[in-house]
Amino acid sequence: MRHLRTAVAALLLLVAGTAAAEPTRLRSATQLGLTNLPPMIMEHERLVEKHARANGLGEIEVTWARLGAGEAFNDALLSGTIDFATVSVPTFLVSWDKTRGNYNIKGLGAFNALPLYLLVRDPKIQSIKDFTDKDRIALPGVQSSSHAIILEMEAERVWGEGQARRLDALTVSRAHPDAVAAFLSGSEITAHFSAPPFQQRELETPGVRKILSSRDVYGGPGTIGMVTALGRFCDANPKSCRSFLDALTDAVALIAADKRRAAEIYLAVSKVKDTVEQVQALLEAPDAVFDVTPRGTIKVAEFMHRIGTIKHRPESWRDLFFPFIHDRSGS
Repeated sequence: MRHLRTAVAALLLLVAGTAAAEPTRLRSATQLGLTNLPPMIMEHERLVEKHARANGLGEIEVTWARLGAGEAFNDALLSGTIDFATVSVPTFLVSWDKTRGNYNIKGLGAFNALPLYLLVRDPKIQSIKDFTDKDRIALPGVQSSSHAIILEMEAERVWGEGQARRLDALTVSRAHPDAVAAFLSGSEITAHFSAPPFQQRELETPGVRKILSSRDVYGGPGTIGMVTALGRFCDANPKSCRSFLDALTDAVALIAADKRRAAEIYLAVSKVKDTVEQVQALLEAPDAVFDVTPRGTIKVAEFMHRIGTIKHRPESWRDLFFPFIHDRSGS
């Protein structure tokens, strides 16, 4: 009987240990492009694996998927296909709003506060007040992308409360490469709310001008890309989530310390035809900010709540993010 009790106790300990074990495989998804440089560095340098070992998780496997629109990332999170997603702030806020009290999607950390430029060709357009019904503004996602929300925030600032969606009818969804081609060819696309590195290339074309920067709207650098996860996943697997955040922090630090190396990694992963020198120059621009600390997220959330895009209003930026980064001076 004593042997039986010992065997049962050992079995219970084994089951408990198995239940408490964190996963040996972590799954993430991101897109290619300079705005997603930190996740690309994490993948190339195997930084999550490095920090998993440091945090006592041993050897783990990390996979990286490529997905399209922000909604695809949220769907993959909710279905359990991935553990971590990289999305824009507006896409995240909609999912945070809809999953409060159940799946509890929250932010793990930010990763860039790069400026986004609204570019035009027509010399008569000096500000968004000069757009007419004949104009079409290309951006990554109508009413859903950072570009779309920033344009709505500027419209409210220019025309007043209740006018945030005044220009929505002029916007069309285009991936940046397609938008660049259409914008520069003189098609019906008369403006492009762009992003690095596309906007720098477009500004090299005679006649193309910037009439608005996301920094004008934020009042400084504002988070564009961030990492999200399910609350129940990070609650059950704190070391895995900490390892992912530590890897993200390392990637941002690498960009700050060695921009040439960061440019080389970008080209190796993205396979674009730019030179190391071209990418390095973009990373050395004074407004090229990569940062784990959230910037301006509460401002975007308050705006989206005010115009009815989300139902719940967070009291603080910390309501939107896991406690791992609550010690930072975010906003």
